[in-house]
Amino acid sequence: MMRLMMQKSTLDARCSTSGAEGLSAAASGRPRSKVNGQGLLLLLSLLLAPMLSFAAPGLDAVTVTTNPNGGQTYSLTLQILILMTAVTLLPAIVLMMTSFTRIVIVLAILRQALGAGQSPPNQVIVGLSLFLTLFVMGPVIDRVNTEAVQPYMAGTIDANVAMERGVVPLKKFMLDQTRESDIATFVRISGGQGFDKPEDVPMRILVPAFATSELKTAFQIGFLIFIPFVIIDLVVASVLMSMGMMMLSPVLISLPFKLMLFVLVDGWALVMGTLATSFYT
Repeated sequence: MMRLMMQKSTLDARCSTSGAEGLSAAASGRPRSKVNGQGLLLLLSLLLAPMLSFAAPGLDAVTVTTNPNGGQTYSLTLQILILMTAVTLLPAIVLMMTSFTRIVIVLAILRQALGAGQSPPNQVIVGLSLFLTLFVMGPVIDRVNTEAVQPYMAGTIDANVAMERGVVPLKKFMLDQTRESDIATFVRISGGQGFDKPEDVPMRILVPAFATSELKTAFQIGFLIFIPFVIIDLVVASVLMSMGMMMLSPVLISLPFKLMLFVLVDGWALVMGTLATSFYT
């Protein structure tokens, strides 16, 4: 019994020592992992230039003011506050200003054409769309990093110049994928008189026009993908009807044939390659 009590007291002493070390590490402010998110926040600020144009340059997070009566006052700068609020718009930026919309719609139509229910599941489709979006947007991101992010991090340009340079590659990508008729529609709705060159189109008009064009293109690609599977369904339904099998579901019989056809022609590679090349042809 005495030996058990001594072991228990030793364990308690070790636990208290480790807890004290953890508290001292937390008090000293030593981070356990270092995550560099400054580049992502700066890229987001480049996309939201109108909102941050009035803010002072620099990314100082907290300002410490010494109180004459003793103590200190901590305050958050306005720029960081706006930037943290703007992070909530990041999903909308990915949806409406990149290639994500076209890719995810085409993959959803493909799953419906196969008739395989929830296979592949939504998580797989969204994840695949995100990584294919990063692949398609790679040249745009590299150009933004080279022309805006790196010079700003080096201190050679200020925040306003970095924002102006960073929006240019993204705007060019969106203009290349947007139909002139869609831009003209939103210009007419806004009461504008047109622009001398495409680069003069503001983002408030370009973003909805780009989203409209992406929806139209996605449904066009989805229509072309749907046709072979519809033909297989028609053939299977006609064969079953001619054999008098009225009670047998044609979808149940056609699904293996559609899957076999899709695998034999290497359908996933064809669809992914077509989606990727559709942004640069």
